[in-house]
Amino acid sequence: MTNSINSKKIAIGAVTAMLALGAIGTASAADFEKCAGIAAAGKNDCGTAVSSCAGTATQDKDAHAWVLVPKGTCTKIAGGMVSNDPMNKHGGNGK
Repeated sequence: MTNSINSKKIAIGAVTAMLALGAIGTASAADFEKCAGIAAAGKNDCGTAVSSCAGTATQDKDAHAWVLVPKGTCTKIAGGMVSNDPMNKHGGNGK
């Protein structure tokens, strides 16, 4: 009986995870914005004007380092600034 209950729990967990991933997968880029000034050191989401790739921020809350957040969230976070800087992309400025 215990194996049956454990199997059901595993199956339910797997289905729940697949549904959650599906919901995340349907979100488009338009549903997110680049939020600068809130990333922890080493946790930024890609290049900036001063770094070339994700995870390269050397200090917390670097004004250049950004992370993707749901649209409308950035300005609600202390220090968050929506960034439209064209250098905020994969590769940044290549430095």
